[in-house]
Amino acid sequence: MLSGLILREKDMLENEYRALAAQVCRICESSDCLCVLHRFVDVAKEQNYRTVHLPMPILRSLSENTMREFDLLGTSCHSLKEAQEAEQLGCHYVIVGHLFPNACKRWQLGRGVNFLKSVCSGVDIPVYAIGGICIENITLIRDAGAAGACLMSSMMVCENPECYVKTLQERLEF
Repeated sequence: MLSGLILREKDMLENEYRALAAQVCRICESSDCLCVLHRFVDVAKEQNYRTVHLPMPILRSLSENTMREFDLLGTSCHSLKEAQEAEQLGCHYVIVGHLFPNACKRWQLGRGVNFLKSVCSGVDIPVYAIGGICIENITLIRDAGAAGACLMSSMMVCENPECYVKTLQERLEF
């Protein structure tokens, strides 16, 4: 099962992100943890990182040659049409959401499990769910056909992250 970290800092300038990415990538490498850089294609290239997660507008602007420089290329999608476009553009995976109500988007209803099912059945690349995912609903993600889930809030408030991740992984196994 693939697990890792997407280093997303949307409020940082490129130079600030570059410095943070260098530190986090070293930590991830020493821990044998996949680190996926976010948004800054040039930082990924400079640091010889071949994994990047891009917003759709940046993904759409990349040349095919640039896309081929990455071993793992992904994006976040909010519709089946976007996920299909991402697949056509050459993404290796997509993240879709948000699925359930969560702390980051309290004002919005989640798109729900049926939305996730439609995306999973509508593309041939792995789909990862995001938004309000926790131990109590992770099996719904698995049963919808997702390859896995992305978590933020639940990881930040759990008492024992290592145990929490282990429990999530056990519930995702088929």
